Amino acid sequence: MALRGMSRLIAFALPVWLAAQEPALELPRFVAYSGQVANQTPTAALAMPVSGLRFEPRVDVQARNLAEGQADIAVRGGLFENTGFKVGALALFDPQTGHYFAEIPIAPAMLTAPRVLTGAENAVEGFNAGVGTIAYGWRPVVARGEVSAAFGNYGTNRQAFYQGYVFPAGDGGAQAAVDLDLARSVSDGSQPFGDHDFRRAAGRLQFRGADTQTDFFAGRQRKFFGWPNLYTPFGFNETEFLRTDLYLINHRVGRGPDDFWQVGASYRRNYDDYEFNRAVPGASNPFVHTTRVRAVALEGREDYGGYVLAYNLRAMRDDLESTSLTAGRFRTRDYAKAALVPERSFATARGRLTLRAGAAYDDTNRDEAAVSPVAEAVLETAAGARLHLQYAESTQVPTYTALNSSATSGLFRGNANLGRETSRNLEAGGAFGCGGWRIEAAVFRRWDDDLVDWTFARGVTARTANAVDVATSGLELVAARRTARYELVLGYTWLDKDADYGSAAVDASFYALNFARHRVTAAAVARLGGGWEVRSDNEYRRQEKNLLRVAGGREAWLSALGLYYLPPRIRGLEIALLLDNVWDSEFQEVPAVPAARRQYTAGATYRW
Repeated sequence: MALRGMSRLIAFALPVWLAAQEPALELPRFVAYSGQVANQTPTAALAMPVSGLRFEPRVDVQARNLAEGQADIAVRGGLFENTGFKVGALALFDPQTGHYFAEIPIAPAMLTAPRVLTGAENAVEGFNAGVGTIAYGWRPVVARGEVSAAFGNYGTNRQAFYQGYVFPAGDGGAQAAVDLDLARSVSDGSQPFGDHDFRRAAGRLQFRGADTQTDFFAGRQRKFFGWPNLYTPFGFNETEFLRTDLYLINHRVGRGPDDFWQVGASYRRNYDDYEFNRAVPGASNPFVHTTRVRAVALEGREDYGGYVLAYNLRAMRDDLESTSLTAGRFRTRDYAKAALVPERSFATARGRLTLRAGAAYDDTNRDEAAVSPVAEAVLETAAGARLHLQYAESTQVPTYTALNSSATSGLFRGNANLGRETSRNLEAGGAFGCGGWRIEAAVFRRWDDDLVDWTFARGVTARTANAVDVATSGLELVAARRTARYELVLGYTWLDKDADYGSAAVDASFYALNFARHRVTAAAVARLGGGWEVRSDNEYRRQEKNLLRVAGGREAWLSALGLYYLPPRIRGLEIALLLDNVWDSEFQEVPAVPAARRQYTAGATYRW
């Protein structure tokens, strides 16, 4: 045990030491899908937007087997339905359950690195997400391509192809472009009955002008995966089959980071066939669902010279077809959101002071409307520091699994009377440079009222949707340093919670109280010269007690390691050896769900 502990400490320290060594050759830059993690390609599955979030300092990805299979995305101690996703102007949403929020059939190569929106930013730009939003932009298409293949243990293999073309389209440098992505991965799984088969096809047509970009996108993703105790703690081998279709258009006009507007429309269809017992398909009430979501959005920031007006308008309609979610009051819902936040900047003796204040209005045809205030003060000093103090509220409504599951029978027991959830966030923070490092810090207190959690009670063979009031205190620290020789990103998060479930019988929480009191991350890239590069992602966490967690204890050391070689004489070729769960940890990221074991793949990518 002492040797293993020393090895883990070395794993955190070694990339830092390697980074200090002078390389003989600087390698070409990778296509960065996320700016805060080292390994941009997952080990055992095709790359998805969620892949770049696993070791993100501000995001807690709680995976069932693979993050690319099923993963709950939590921000600042929230739970899986508190975190939304946004691409361009459009929020991407699944009304059945937050477990499918990250089902986005877009290749990471088409997207910019994600921004993690919290507090005031989330209140204005987010949709039906009480705590945070993962926001992506559309990457401009360039004339390039790549093909990759990798093979590993447990019968794992994955292949991917991407190609972008650019054509002149008129005067003034206007361009038309297309790009195409095809990807697949299969594996027998690191646990018995943990197999998967993933496939994605996506394409985009893009038009670009001097300050405009229009993207037309169509994509389909098909996923089959199995895992013991995937959603229930009863010892069954469960499976999911998901098919997600997404079609959208996004048009952006930008004159600068604080002066732009964009508009979009989308259609998303998600089909889900869940089997509680793969040996007896259809047992315990078939779970087959189809959701459809149609959305339009307009957002922007207009700069009027000292005055800036931020605004956001959204409308969405969903519908549900289900064999099991039939106990609620409705299966369709219309949503509307409007946010308006003016801001004014002043020159002061201490720096530039910006004050913003406004509100967001949320409504549906099934719930009462809510008005949420937003207020923030930001001071930017001449030395490059940025300090902020803010208060913001956000609201959301529950998904159909919580609303329409039977309250008295079945594996998942809902409550048709669950109402609008409210999150109030007070925080102070700052960002500044120090000795070549960029350091960001925030301290916050958040009050979540009527939050929908899924809980466990002794003697009840089901998980139950219960409303809970949670007060969360937190501290976030992120420090980054990037040079030609190395990159290093360090993160630390501390969380503390007080929860009140009222009169509900609750012995354990699957989500709201499944959080790390202490979480440390370290992502490092070391360029060694001669075409060699080492990439290392690491996490240490000390979890809150939970009686449902039956293996792996409360502490976890999680690491992913990549060794890359780019032969200097073969331009565009990259050879990689990837290792995930380096320490073969048994820590259960979701209580009662077995951990994936150590996995490796060896592969090659050729870029042109």
